[in-house]
Amino acid sequence: MPRFSVRLMVAAGLIAVVCGAFFYCEYLIYFPTILQCAWPKISHARAGGEGSESRPLGSPVRAMVLSDTHLLGAIGGHWFDKLRREWQMERAFQTALWLLRPEIVFILGDIFDEGKWSSQKHWEDDVRRFHRMFRHSTDTELVVLVGNHDIGFHYEMEWSKMQRFDQVFNASSTRIVTKKGVNFLLVNSVALHGDSCPICQQVEKELIKLSRDLNCSLQKKDSGETVNCEGSQPYPPTAPIMLQHYPLYRVSDAACTGQDAAPPEERHLLFREKYDVLSKDASHKLMQWFKPRLILSGHTHSGCEVLHDKIPEISVPSFSWRNRNNPSFILATVSPDSHALSKCFLPEESTVIGVYCSAGAGLLLLLLAHCLWMKGLLQCLSLCLLGKHKSL
Repeated sequence: MPRFSVRLMVAAGLIAVVCGAFFYCEYLIYFPTILQCAWPKISHARAGGEGSESRPLGSPVRAMVLSDTHLLGAIGGHWFDKLRREWQMERAFQTALWLLRPEIVFILGDIFDEGKWSSQKHWEDDVRRFHRMFRHSTDTELVVLVGNHDIGFHYEMEWSKMQRFDQVFNASSTRIVTKKGVNFLLVNSVALHGDSCPICQQVEKELIKLSRDLNCSLQKKDSGETVNCEGSQPYPPTAPIMLQHYPLYRVSDAACTGQDAAPPEERHLLFREKYDVLSKDASHKLMQWFKPRLILSGHTHSGCEVLHDKIPEISVPSFSWRNRNNPSFILATVSPDSHALSKCFLPEESTVIGVYCSAGAGLLLLLLAHCLWMKGLLQCLSLCLLGKHKSL
């Protein structure tokens, strides 16, 4: 075989290995992984009560829930780290939207990594990148909650940070989103410090009003009579699903299990109130005010399921490779009186690194085989040594 043809074949093989590894790791790998996920089925679904949207019987809401994207900022984010993590989240999110078709997507806070201290210029750049990564069609509603990295911890919160966050996402950080008769309660848990800070007082005031409105709707349903709730906002008469960034109070992650739980050496570390989890008092108030049927939270970057007076709370792991090797998100099928959850894992970063390493090893083997076949082992080694001698 002519030498030119052999070289052409080797070059084609090298290009095929490089392009194949790149295409698989950066695009294709997300499809077989997310195709393993499916919407969970609930035992039954019925039409919502008063105030719900009109819909066919048995048509529950399909909600996708993810958390802690932590888009890196201009201060602490290396350009390659930023590029790698954001590309991973963008491809995972866009693939999930295309394959799973959720009706609504919730992101449970810490959208940005440096929102608590970024300048207006850097903030606008972070927001632009977020909208590019998490673009979606009009068939999908995107709902974003606030986290401590978005506006700062309690001692860093300012009205200006709160307002720019609310303006970007065109909604108050504490509110109820109703979909097909299902009440999704969004809580600004960063402001539940329980002191007299102005933002804390405002958020607590909003929560008390939402609690009154929901309770009025439930009382009207249960009593069958007109309850004196003048001026209250009507909602479907169903217990809400509560979503927030901070988890409710728990001592640690010691009881958490599963492949996305915190590492064994970290599970017994004690949580700090008002920093790792909400305080006992704030947790008690939320449970008393709203009596939710399900709680979804983020912040810890790890998965966990705990019970609060028989009410389940699911901690949703981080969506980013920067925070864990095996990111995941929640698929929730929800009707006014029932719900079912399943977890969908993304490709592991270690798998992608392994594919690239294998491709690199394959390239070296191809080059070595070509060298040995064309010139022989001794001649190949002598040429290598001669080249080094000349360079010296």
